Amino acid sequence: MAGIAGAVEINPVMILHGEQSIQLHQPIPLKATLKTKGTVTAVYDKGKGALIIIEAKTKTDGGDALFTNTFGVFVRGAGGFGGERGPEAANKAPDRAPDKTVEMITATNQAMIYRLSGDRNPLHVDPAFASMAGYDRPILHGLCSFGYVGRAVLSTYCGNDPARLSALSARFSGVVYPGDTITTEMWDEGSGKIVFQAKTQEGRAVITNAAAQTS
Repeated sequence: MAGIAGAVEINPVMILHGEQSIQLHQPIPLKATLKTKGTVTAVYDKGKGALIIIEAKTKTDGGDALFTNTFGVFVRGAGGFGGERGPEAANKAPDRAPDKTVEMITATNQAMIYRLSGDRNPLHVDPAFASMAGYDRPILHGLCSFGYVGRAVLSTYCGNDPARLSALSARFSGVVYPGDTITTEMWDEGSGKIVFQAKTQEGRAVITNAAAQTS
């Protein structure tokens, strides 16, 4: 695949979803015609890999901004090209017990169900492809895990009202396998800011440096 910004050459097998954030500018309507424009805003040199930042702005066909997604795509083995490392991670979990904890069990066929969203990356369903990428079995989509922690925040701090959630960001620091239990630990920092992290049943950290803005 052609290099992005002339800096990195991308092998699809080596791509991982590294970070994700969303800003919700207004409640999402049940029905609308939407337009999304994506822009590569940065390519960072992380040594062992390259982190590509992509910003996608979604508007109605009338031009009203609905939400902005920022994707961090980590390309393993593509680092070392001499670029900037990028900003340090923020939203580290406090050194105290979480204020709230929510456990959710993922289904063993969770990755197949999530493919209905349109993300058909074979890493999540094809054992041979997963093996080429260095995993012993297919892993769950990062955005599916993102949905689980989002639900935990919504139920705990927003009364399950999506209008009370205005932003959500996370770093995917480990993999979730279909069937894993995701435990979301949350800290109320005041003024509606909730810092959180997530672990699997073995205590393996899978989402870190994460925060939500609520009202």
